[in-house]
Amino acid sequence: MIRVTRLDGTEYYINPHQIESMETTPDTTLIMLSGKHVVIRERPEEIIERIVAYRQRIGGFKNEE
Repeated sequence: MIRVTRLDGTEYYINPHQIESMETTPDTTLIMLSGKHVVIRERPEEIIERIVAYRQRIGGFKNEE
């Protein structure tokens, strides 16, 4: 799970494997596989860094090169 912050300052955790895509309009919006849109404060680059760190922690890169 990775931490994200809603626009109202509420922090919560999401499963990064459920993110289908990200948009910047100008706020960052995560589009989940379920179709739900989550608007967050973090920039896309921050989210990508958190996803990479999460996958490294769980060993998600063992078969990826």
